[in-house]
Amino acid sequence: MIPRFKPDLGWPEFSALFRRKRGAVACFEQDFAAEMGQKHAISFPYGRTGLLLLLEALGLKDRAVICPAYTCVVVAHAIVLSGNRPVFVDSQASDCNMDLELAERAIGPETGALIATSIFGHPVDLDRLGELSARNPGVIVIQDCAHSFSAEWRGRPVQQAGKAAIFGLNISKIATSIFGGMVTTDDDALAAMLRQLRDRRQSRAPWSKSVRRAAYLLASIAAFSPHVYGTVRWLERRGLLDRFSRYFDEALIDMPADALVAMSSVEARVGSAQIAKYRTMIEARRRWAAYYRDSLADLPGLRFPQPGQGATWSHVAALTPHRDALLAHTQARGVQLGTIIDYNIPEMSAYRASQNPEEFWPVAARLARTAINLPISGSFCERRARRVVDALRAAVRTL
Repeated sequence: MIPRFKPDLGWPEFSALFRRKRGAVACFEQDFAAEMGQKHAISFPYGRTGLLLLLEALGLKDRAVICPAYTCVVVAHAIVLSGNRPVFVDSQASDCNMDLELAERAIGPETGALIATSIFGHPVDLDRLGELSARNPGVIVIQDCAHSFSAEWRGRPVQQAGKAAIFGLNISKIATSIFGGMVTTDDDALAAMLRQLRDRRQSRAPWSKSVRRAAYLLASIAAFSPHVYGTVRWLERRGLLDRFSRYFDEALIDMPADALVAMSSVEARVGSAQIAKYRTMIEARRRWAAYYRDSLADLPGLRFPQPGQGATWSHVAALTPHRDALLAHTQARGVQLGTIIDYNIPEMSAYRASQNPEEFWPVAARLARTAINLPISGSFCERRARRVVDALRAAVRTL
């Protein structure tokens, strides 16, 4: 079985579990900042924790924060739990990113920030975003780079275009520290304030957290092996792995129980091992994304979004009105497709009541119903990529 995603884990990450290193978290922050080309990187137990405390460090309270309707729901959760209000903006069909024209129309006297997400690793249009920012200097721009570490818009890294950038580092991301998150910034004062706030609010990671994280990584390495993943998928379909894989409850606005327990040294060591090979992983993802898009360009009923040239491809997304059928047919052929984000946040029960019933997010709603992602990994090989292409072609012939 070829899984819908596969983390790039191997000997460097395995050995990092047992290689003790003094100041591992600080070293990981330095490695991450250097790779992202920024002065500061501040670590957190989750990306959403980083966003929560970033909004607090920016002094935002009782303000409107603009964000995409089609993005990970934990972004909206962090906005609410920081004491602010999310304002959802529809996506644009071309690249699936937030429609910046609609975002500018949504700016009002209460707007404090705008979160620009480069979804799937598709870089946000920094030219258009820069124009928006120049016309609205009171609105703080935060880059959501959970999918887009170092994605570039016309040669400019997206994480550097704003007050700060947030990153998620869980096992499904391009680079992982098992769990964890980062905030990067070039603003010395903001970095100092964010570190002070983090250190005041977080508790130290107990030794048991390192043990649990190490066990999780070892289980993940085993679970994604070809001989084991079929069994994992069987357990997943029966809901037996929900406590490990499901990150939200549609009716709740919450955070993980350990959202304020600091990143462990084990996570930091694994993160540094990942950053050391980050460029190689991105080059491979770009190669396989181009292979898929070229090989399947003529396939009826499948449309690929058109991102900028600097995409980093956290996911190779495609849109199809036959999603459920394709998922079932490719599964039967040993290829698992993913559905990435299968919801439109303002339609979720936790947010529906707070929305204007006259507002619509048609593109976001369509993406939630039609987007799939093709398996990709920095350690992919041509044989596996060809199997995915053949399975999709065979599945389409059955429709």
